[in-house]
Amino acid sequence: MRHSPSGGAGHGTAPADGRLLSIGAVLNLLRDEFPEVTISKIRFLEAEGLVEPQRTPSGYRKFSRADVERLAYVLRTQRDHYLPLKVIREHLDALERGEQVPLPAPAQPRDLLDGEPPAVDEPTATRVGRAELLAAAEVGEAELAEWESYGLLSPASDGGYDVGAVAVAKLIADLGRAGLEPRHLRAIKAAADREAGLVEQLVAPLRRHRNPQTRAHAEATARELAGLSVRLHAALVEAALRVRLH
Repeated sequence: MRHSPSGGAGHGTAPADGRLLSIGAVLNLLRDEFPEVTISKIRFLEAEGLVEPQRTPSGYRKFSRADVERLAYVLRTQRDHYLPLKVIREHLDALERGEQVPLPAPAQPRDLLDGEPPAVDEPTATRVGRAELLAAAEVGEAELAEWESYGLLSPASDGGYDVGAVAVAKLIADLGRAGLEPRHLRAIKAAADREAGLVEQLVAPLRRHRNPQTRAHAEATARELAGLSVRLHAALVEAALRVRLH
């Protein structure tokens, strides 16, 4: 039997009277502290072995107080410390053995406009396979296939993905949990393609130069322009939202 981790579940604590909860009730409890959590996320964490709810004869999940606290621990650790599920599972196993588990200092949120991209914990390899991408984004084959059908991600001829696809997949997954479907993201992808095309036009003369240093300067210039484009995009979105929400 699994035991709850130390630290409790914050605002999302199940009743202490032993009653079992449906997945919908668990979702309502957790959303006090984790408004982005979804039933799909809870099911995914169950599939990964991080929680083991009981099942009724008809197959419905029933969660105990300890289950809710485990889920809250997982979600809190992901949110505050950006730890992968494998490490969180090891922490939970250690807590069940009565061991103390030190956590890294909470990650500090970055300002979208400070010019620094958010950390995405990308693999160090230049290419990732389909299974690695699915694991990194914490989604299933059906979700990835849908993203590909809308042109949000595209595998190479060998079936692998550029390492940057990991960051894209994670962001698509996060937006999906917030309610944005792949069809909603086509406009963002189209805008990104247009911005990339504009940067490419600007650095094209440098890239055609025979001097290797000049070509290297073209790549550095392209990265700088891309960063400025991202900052401008974020600033424009925030400005538009201020007008609409006030």
